[in-house]
This record gives sequence, structure tokens and C-alpha cells, in this order.
Amino acid sequence: MEASETEGRTFMQAISEKYSPENFPCRRGPGMGVVVVPSRQQGSPMKDRLNLPSVLVLNGSGISHAGEEGEIAAFCTHVVELDLSHNKLQDWLEISKIVSNIPNLEFLNLSSNQLSDAVLEPDCAKAFSSIRRLVLNNTQVSWYTVHTFTQEMPELEELFLCLNEYTTVTPATMPCPTLRLLHITDNSLQEWSEVRKFGSMFPALDTLVMANNNLNSIQDSGEILQRLFPNLRSINLHNAGLNRWEDIEKLNFLPKLEEVRLQGIPLLQAYTSMERRSLMIAQLPSVTSLNGSAVTDCEREDAERFFIRYHLDHSEEELPHRYHCLVTKYGKLAPLAEIDLRPRCHAKVEVRYEDKVQQVSIRLDKTVGELKKQLRTVVQLPISNMRIYYIDKGSAFGPDELKYSTRALHSYSIQDGDEILIVPKTK
Repeated sequence: MEASETEGRTFMQAISEKYSPENFPCRRGPGMGVVVVPSRQQGSPMKDRLNLPSVLVLNGSGISHAGEEGEIAAFCTHVVELDLSHNKLQDWLEISKIVSNIPNLEFLNLSSNQLSDAVLEPDCAKAFSSIRRLVLNNTQVSWYTVHTFTQEMPELEELFLCLNEYTTVTPATMPCPTLRLLHITDNSLQEWSEVRKFGSMFPALDTLVMANNNLNSIQDSGEILQRLFPNLRSINLHNAGLNRWEDIEKLNFLPKLEEVRLQGIPLLQAYTSMERRSLMIAQLPSVTSLNGSAVTDCEREDAERFFIRYHLDHSEEELPHRYHCLVTKYGKLAPLAEIDLRPRCHAKVEVRYEDKVQQVSIRLDKTVGELKKQLRTVVQLPISNMRIYYIDKGSAFGPDELKYSTRALHSYSIQDGDEILIVPKTK
């Protein structure tokens, strides 16, 4: 029986409207969709035919019920991805009616459906057994529901549990050996004792994304971290509450860690962006990607040398373990000389005119024409009757006439002690 307007629409009503020939007239190329001619059963919502792609996007469509299961099976056999986010689904049984009639479904997005009070029975969860990627963001599903899914979905590889207001993690009775990616951002998991549970729940975990959880520290020893997360390759701790370098050092105990994202943590706020990246790279010798940017061999060597020099003024008690490792590698490095590469602004030169010599301070950011105006008052000679030459005392070359009024003086590399020779033009 069709759902009423107040209850929302059925899955098949939403499909019929969005993918009707009028709204979706063309297939997207070979293999990307099918043209299905519906059965001529009385009361069928299908008018003529539907052009259905293999990726169905039905977000925000007001769906609350499955509708006629026979029609779902007839139209959706080829579908591999389904987006049902922001609908009105509140019953796992109705969702299972949809999913069980899409045998090739691999990706399902149920984000922002009100499922906090929905009870998922194990038999119902079996309908989801072919799904590899499941998105349950902002659904407030219970951990009981999560564990029911992981036990009944033998091919599950990616699980998204963001915005679900979790403050704790309920451990599972059985591990899920296939899950490789857990995306659990924007929750309230502050204690490492909760995060630790993911290790035993998901032993094959490759990627852990838990940004915006305000995690306060990493409390396990290196031995425990190795045992709990033997396959973790990537971790995202953006906006965690970490404020100790010891927490960063502990990441080195994750044996396969290659990629780290760690922006917005209190520990790094006092450093410049260059210092943050260099210190992090030096602390994490096995990481090949930091905050989404690849770490080159050259950058790593520069960062490690910077790390040694950064800690030169620290007492022996303050030196981190990594400092001693790097000193063994590079030796104790001397501080870099401070070189000011900014262009000089002034020079004191000797101005010669006839038999007179006078020391004059000139601005090197001025032009030749502006220098002539300055020297006019020194030698009492009109600019139009003035020829000036630059004599570099450190050069074997002769005087260089400053012919071009718009040329900047700093381009001549004038130094303190050089000469400016003024000669009146001959008539």
C-alpha cells in the first residue's frame, strides 16, 4: 500500500518522478544505465519506461517507505550505488525491503535519516550483506546497530559514523575482519581509552579518520599500539586536543603508518607554519604524507637538520628522544649564519667635482634622475649641464656613466666608499 503524502513517498514514487523520460531522457553512455519497460500491472506508478543509471541519487526525496518490492527488483537489479540521505526513513524493515531487491548494491548512504530509535534485527541486517561501503552519518544509530551490521555484512570495507554524538564506544563481541576505513569525525570521543577499542573491533583497519573529536592524548604504550593497530596506514586527528610532543612521538609505534593529518591541535599553535611542518616531519620518520602533502627526501633532510638546530639551546633534560637519533645521523650542527638578503637602502659615497671631494649619503632605492637632483645642491651645477660617473673602488674597470635617468641606483651595486664623479658638459 502506498504511503500517504503526510507520511512521505515510497522509493518507487521517487524513482518514477526523478528518472522518468521527461526528467531523465538520456542514458549516460554505454553501460552506465538501462532502459527498463515496466510490467503493465494495474496501479503501477510507471507510465512508460525509466532511464536508470547504475548510481541512483535520491537524497532529499521525502522517502519513508519502500513501495512495491517487485518493481524495485524489476528496475534496480543493475544498481551498484544508492544515495538515500536526507529522507524520512525511520524503519530498518522498510530500508531492508529496498536493499534486498537490489542484489548488486555495493554503496549505501543513509545519512540524516532519523534512525536513532529504529531497531535492527539480525535477520533484517542480512539484506545488507553485499554492501561494501555504508554511510550512517548524522543518524544517531546505536552501537548495537553498528555491531549488528558488522556481524552480518561479510564484505564491509568502509563505514562512516560522523555526527552521531558518540561520547563512548561500545565494544563488539565479534571483530569485523574486513573493515579497512572508519570515518568517525565530528563526534565527542575525547578519551584514548575509547579509541583503543577500534583496534580489537577492526583488526584490518587501514585508515582512521576522527577529526573534530578533541582527543586529549594518546595514552597507550608503544607495544600496545603495535598490537592494536598493526595495519593502520593513515590517521586523521585534525582539531584534536593534543598538546604534548610525546603524543606525536607515539604515532611512530604504528608499524605501517605512512599518512598523518594533524592540523588545528593546541601543541602547534605557538609555531609558524614552516616550524610546524618541519618539526612534525622530523618527529615522524616513516610518514610520507603530512596534511595531504607528500614529504620528499630533500624536505625530510632539511626538516631533520632544522630539528637539531631548533633544540640547540635546550637543556639535556628538555631534549626529545628524536634529537639524539638525529644527532647520531647528522652530528651536532652549528647554528646557521644569519644573512640579511634584503637590498641595501643607503650608501656613503665620495662625490668629486673639479678639485673638491665631499662625502654624501645617497638612497639606493632612488633613480639616477633623483640622484642628479640631490647632487645639484652639492656642486651648484644645473642638471642639464651635469654628467655623472660611478667609480667602483673594488673593480678594475673604469668609470661607469650613469646615463639613464629612470634606472634605479641599486642596480649598479653601489657600496660604501665608492665614488661619484661629476663632470660638466662641454659646450
